[in-house]
Amino acid sequence: MRFTPNTPDDRRVMLETIGVAQVADLFADIPAAYRFPALDLPRPLTEMEVMTELQALADENLHLGQVASFLGAGAYRHFTPSVVDMVISRSEFYTAYTPYQPEISQGTLQAAFEYQSMVAALTGMDVANASHYDGATAVAEAVIMAINVQRQKRRKIVISPTLHPMYRAVTRTYTQGMDFTLCGDENHNSDFHALLGLCDSDTAAVVVQNPDFLGQLHSAEELRDLAAAVHAQGALLIVATDPIALGLFTPPGHYGADIVTAEGQSLGNSLSFGGPYLGIFAFREDLARKSSGRLVGETVDANGACGFVLTLSAREQHIRRGKATSNICTNQALNALAAATYLAAMGKHGLHRVAELCWHKAHYAAVRIAELPGYALVGDKPFFKEFVVHCPLPVAEINSYLLEEFGIVGGYDLSQDYPHLGQAMLLCVTEMNTADEIDDLVDALAEINQTSLGDALSPEEVF
Repeated sequence: MRFTPNTPDDRRVMLETIGVAQVADLFADIPAAYRFPALDLPRPLTEMEVMTELQALADENLHLGQVASFLGAGAYRHFTPSVVDMVISRSEFYTAYTPYQPEISQGTLQAAFEYQSMVAALTGMDVANASHYDGATAVAEAVIMAINVQRQKRRKIVISPTLHPMYRAVTRTYTQGMDFTLCGDENHNSDFHALLGLCDSDTAAVVVQNPDFLGQLHSAEELRDLAAAVHAQGALLIVATDPIALGLFTPPGHYGADIVTAEGQSLGNSLSFGGPYLGIFAFREDLARKSSGRLVGETVDANGACGFVLTLSAREQHIRRGKATSNICTNQALNALAAATYLAAMGKHGLHRVAELCWHKAHYAAVRIAELPGYALVGDKPFFKEFVVHCPLPVAEINSYLLEEFGIVGGYDLSQDYPHLGQAMLLCVTEMNTADEIDDLVDALAEINQTSLGDALSPEEVF
């Protein structure tokens, strides 16, 4: 069935209006030899044949339902209750887009409101929006928001070197040409005292991550002291976090964060190649009118019935383009719905249990690996579900051997972003990794070391 909105008369009038006789005349500037090239296409296929061919192609892919994976670095394999896919597959949510007309968008608006409420409770903040593109753009928008809060009078942003490298890269892309300075992440010192040394009266915000990209956990006391020092300079504290970790540890709002961001992929969203993911964004109430994205509020209609509307966000943000405070006007509504469904299904006890499993399994793996000759844990800070291991061989070689010989997806090669760490691997363990998988990883790493794939430096030679 073909749907053509324009009738032949419609097309004739449009062509007359622009002064051409036929549609082909619109392509006159293209050389004739290239205008309508012959395409060497295969014969037409039936739907059944197409599905058979696509299935054969799909079967060549290796997915994480087939192998054990210890790769994290910002995208994580967590258990997703079946109810999440059931809810987000409902047509009224799956096809919904813009809730500008509240009278016909109550379901979408209520879902966003529930999402915001749970995110605010999870992060310990006053307000959360719904939502941003991903964790990276959430950090970039937090930086721009801080600049706007300071009325663009402060021109420096201090960034921790252990903030996710992709978050830092996206932030630099977002802010290029905006005539302010990003600093702090060019050195290798992750100590907060080094960041405070850069924080002065021209600083709009300090950006840190907890747990950070290397998996390290900073204590609430340490971050509370950092927040006090940052606020003493009149700057804002932006904290990127892991929403799963907040099921177990102090939320950023309780130690003085002004803006909290996170990647929401781990909350019921699939581990897809490139997303779409979900940018979590929460903040203090007094910053609400400077927030990008959408805010949904609960109200009552003329008859006193409960209803939901977009609120507190200046309409100019969505329509003034170059003069707007942000380029975010759409959102990841379906991903936010998945996160809300996940949080509602898990509840505070379920989320706490997931975080506990991640903690204990990661520490079990770290203890076992640290016992292997040639391997050593890097750093002395507590960690959550990720930790750094110095390896006796290049990480790329180890990962290739793990996958080819043992069917194991290894950790993240930190030489790409932190070359000063040497042959360092960032390993991730979640509730999805069984004890047998961890033991298999340990055995594989031991065997790899014994095969002597190449000469290796000792940890003492690197650090």
